[in-house]
Amino acid sequence: MRFLSARLLATLAAQMQTVAVGWQVYDITHDPIDLGLVGLSQFLPFIVLILPAGHIADRHDRRRILSWCYALEALCAVLLLLFTWQKIAAAWPVFSVMVLLGCARAFSMPSGHALLPNLVPAEDFSRAVALNSSVFQISSIAGPAIGGLVYLAGPSAVYATVAVGSLCAVALMARVNAGARVSLDASPTSLRTLLSGLHFVWSKPTVLGAISLDLFAVLFGGATALLPIFARDILHVGPAGLGLLRTAPGIGASLCALVLALSPITRRVGAWMFGGVGVFGVATIIFGLSTTFAVSFGCLIALGAGDMVSVYIRHLLVQLETPDSIRGRVSAVSAVFIGASNELGEFESGFTAQWWGATRAVIVGGVATLVVTGLWMRIFPVLWRMDRFAAAVRER
Repeated sequence: MRFLSARLLATLAAQMQTVAVGWQVYDITHDPIDLGLVGLSQFLPFIVLILPAGHIADRHDRRRILSWCYALEALCAVLLLLFTWQKIAAAWPVFSVMVLLGCARAFSMPSGHALLPNLVPAEDFSRAVALNSSVFQISSIAGPAIGGLVYLAGPSAVYATVAVGSLCAVALMARVNAGARVSLDASPTSLRTLLSGLHFVWSKPTVLGAISLDLFAVLFGGATALLPIFARDILHVGPAGLGLLRTAPGIGASLCALVLALSPITRRVGAWMFGGVGVFGVATIIFGLSTTFAVSFGCLIALGAGDMVSVYIRHLLVQLETPDSIRGRVSAVSAVFIGASNELGEFESGFTAQWWGATRAVIVGGVATLVVTGLWMRIFPVLWRMDRFAAAVRER
């Protein structure tokens, strides 16, 4: 419960901060490229540090690593608060804080993913994944909405709230004592051990196919980075409306996660995964075409539900296939793909919006997602035909 509570608060804080940073940066520069640079400034340190971070997660107390990461996220909120008080007129100070935030995420993702399987019995793991995802999605719903409303009092109010929430997450995570030091790796550090997670993923076509599908689908289909443009210039709904748009994918994903917690997917898991990505692509296209808030909101709900199915299956595949002693490093490899799809996808969206306009960039991205889905069905037929998770275990 402490783990879930800490994750709830940390994710709420992160989602609130995302709304504030996006609106503040676009309000300062009015340049879509800067929205892309917000993602890129987080992605570059993330991609440099993620593999060493996975190795550290396998050799040290994962609970303490998460505590330090949440503390760094609190520091980032304080810095953004100070910059706001100084009435910054350029975006580069925000980008510098996003670099620190990318460092925190690089260490928190593999540690958090590797710690979760140690907290519950193996037979309850699939439901634990769905419950953990539900907590994340509840945060994704409430966080942007709260952030958008609090932003009406100014970005300073958002950053102060984020700092308090992150510090509370630190206190909760410090009190998590179960599973923090289970099956940690004591082998000597070398390039081979550092890259063992990458080698493991490459040797498992189902795992490789699942995480690479997520990479390219979200890389091209990421519309969320451009939501400040849609909220301000197309739908004309202001920062509160931006907060609601940010919540919509979380609503769809949390409803889907609740269903999966009650009735986990046990058959035709490959088809379910590709179907979820297909729904994500179609919803992205319709969102790009919409000029009505209600339609756009509904599309983002469908987008989140489709993405949740893909995330659920990918997470189960990675965790069930991986020995605990290298789970941090394998989770780090998975995080590379996730981080690339999210932050690099935001960068790609910003630049394509600058070239083609926001609407065309989102539509082209949704079409590209559907193309990737079809290609991956042919490149990874073992994933497409996979019936049960047990089939992936027998493949070893």
